Amino acid sequence: MQMLKLGGKEFKSRLFTGTGKFRSNIEMEEAIEASGSELVTVALKRVDMHKSSDDILAHLKHPRINILPNTSGVRNAKEAVFASQLAREALETNWIKLEIHPDPKYLMPDPIESLKAAEELAKLGFIVLPYVHADPVLCKRLEEAGASAVMPLGSPIGSNKGLKTIDFLEIIIEQCNIPVVVDAGIGAPSDAAKAMELGADAVLVNTAIAVSENPGLMAVAFKMAVEAGRMAFEAKLAKPAQHANASSPLTAFLDE
Repeated sequence: MQMLKLGGKEFKSRLFTGTGKFRSNIEMEEAIEASGSELVTVALKRVDMHKSSDDILAHLKHPRINILPNTSGVRNAKEAVFASQLAREALETNWIKLEIHPDPKYLMPDPIESLKAAEELAKLGFIVLPYVHADPVLCKRLEEAGASAVMPLGSPIGSNKGLKTIDFLEIIIEQCNIPVVVDAGIGAPSDAAKAMELGADAVLVNTAIAVSENPGLMAVAFKMAVEAGRMAFEAKLAKPAQHANASSPLTAFLDE
């Protein structure tokens, strides 16, 4: 399987993971380890630099894992830029997952503020991965603004509804010249496999793993699904036909 190139780094795993909703930090650590994920997103508001025993980062200290701080909780571009600068200072990374969702009920990303923030953060030298609607026009604008990848949603955050935006995801994947990471709403390994079969460069999964009865086992299931989906994409899926097409001769042997 080809390595994923993103932000000047190479990743063997195309499964990115989140750290929210786990029943404990120990359970989170074990699931992420089982997933093989090399890029893990953490909300800056969950990082406690003063209580090392409670610090989520203490459970993510693995040479394979790269931390991707996110701006979850900010409401506009100004707050997002400020949060990103805090993250860079505190965590010593210029990678940032840009999330701006002012509506606390549906957590829909704000496209206008996201584009504005992405433009400014790119100028400040950040590796910007914006979480956005599955909007092909917006994703191209973000690419032009200097985003290192785009992260269109499959369905609302934490909904586990799967790929409800598949028609738009296909257009985004076709048009973008930067990695496309399907983020939010992936509820089952089959959803992740489908996203990869479409040609997505990676998927980010959190809720579906964290709230399952066995997060460690579910993490392995997602790992295998992502690998299978990517291999299918690289192998080039057979095109669907409108009629039956026998895989072996039906009557030719009668003439022999």
